[in-house]
This record gives sequence, structure tokens and C-alpha cells, in this order.
Amino acid sequence: MRIARFTTGDNPRYGILDEETDELIVLKDDPIYGDIAATTGERVQVADVRLLSPVIPRSKVVAIGRNYADHAAEMGNEIPEEPVVFLKPNTSVIGPGDPIVLPPYSREVHHEAELAVVISRMCKYVPAGKAADVIFGYTAANDVTARDVQRSDVQWTRGKAFDTSCPLGPYIAMDLDVSDLAVRARVDGVLRQDGRTSQLLHGVPELIAYVSTIFTLLPGDVILTGTPAGVGPIDVGQRVDVEVEGIGTLSNPVVRRD
Repeated sequence: MRIARFTTGDNPRYGILDEETDELIVLKDDPIYGDIAATTGERVQVADVRLLSPVIPRSKVVAIGRNYADHAAEMGNEIPEEPVVFLKPNTSVIGPGDPIVLPPYSREVHHEAELAVVISRMCKYVPAGKAADVIFGYTAANDVTARDVQRSDVQWTRGKAFDTSCPLGPYIAMDLDVSDLAVRARVDGVLRQDGRTSQLLHGVPELIAYVSTIFTLLPGDVILTGTPAGVGPIDVGQRVDVEVEGIGTLSNPVVRRD
């Protein structure tokens, strides 16, 4: 099952994707907080709506760095013994088709394709064996990074947390086996990243267990699981496509505000 958050020009609504008809079965409420079986009886064509970020975290986006060995190597870093954790605010989140706005203080911004996990309920100290109990679903993410600033600053906040630095979408996939999914990024149609979730140094259950020892996780929180090798620059006028197998393709244009 794949769930969209969308608008037809009014307030955001939610729908279950009917893959045979490419229609959205409209839900009465936000499925993270309401009854996912409660529908309005309405159907709308995907082509007739604007897809939004499938979730806007009320609390936080928790991101993991250097969680693929080949990406750590390409950046000249050692493989970390424990997950490298940082935060992105909910103001960094945008949806499919929304522009990535390059920050004025950077001249080297990179794409980073990732699998993202959406949390279903408040939780703390979750054992890895119970991680599935707190997962609502999965989506695709782009951990857009001002690489020059990341290198120059002591912390990663300016480089990772600016507005529009966290595209999410196009859907939340539920009941998805994420043990070996393709994670790809293309820029203007050219393949840049081509990894698999089976290459994660720390898998989803282990990440949830680790992160939940630091933060109380809340419904709608998002965990970015890390990016494979192949990250590279994006520039004004380009389009970045992030594809996660079983979820879909998240596409965003790149602009700069003068």
C-alpha cells in the first residue's frame, strides 16, 4: 500500500494509491493519527492533483551520516563504529516538484539519495527486534547538502539543515521489505548514485534502536538512513530524481534565490 498527501488547490488531503487506475482513494484523516480504513468514497486521478511531501514531521528529521562504506570512502572518511546522527528541522522538508533552493552561502551543493523511515507512534528505547512496531512506512528522501559549508564548519547545521534541504516523497509505502532495495539518484536523467539498502552499515532496526536511545520519537518523525556512493553537485536549472525501489521517484528542480 502506498499513501499520498496531496492537494487540488484546497487543504492537504491523504489518499491510498490504486495502482491499477492511478487514482487516489481519498482518506478522511491523516492516516498516521486517524483510521487508515476510513475513506470519503471519493477518488481522484493522480494526474489531477499536486503531490505534497507525504509527511511533515511535527517534531524532527533524524539523519544518519556515513552509513554506506563506499560513500564514507568517497568522502575520505573512516567507517564509523556507531551511527553518525544529525538533525534537520521540519522547515527543511519539501515535496515532489518543489524547488530545491540553493543557499546563498554555498557554491557546492550535493544530492544524496536515501531511504527514509516514517515513525508511527511515540517511542523511546526501542529494541531492534521491536522496531517494526513503530514504523508507519517508508519514503524516498534527498539529504541535500552544502558540501563546502559542511567541510568548513565544525557542525553540520548550516550544511544540512537549510530550507528545502529535505525533499520527501512521492509516497509513503507501507509493509515494504527494505532489506535489499535499489536507491538511485539521477541529475537531468544521468545516473549518479546506484546503491542498495543491503549495503547499509546499520540497518533500519538498528538505527531505530540507536536513535531512540537519544531522542523520544514522535508520530510522523522521519529517519534518513544514509546515502550510497556517487553524491555530486547540483546547480541552477537542473532536476534531481531520487528513486527508491517500491516507493517511486521523487523529482525536484534546482533554483537559486537572487
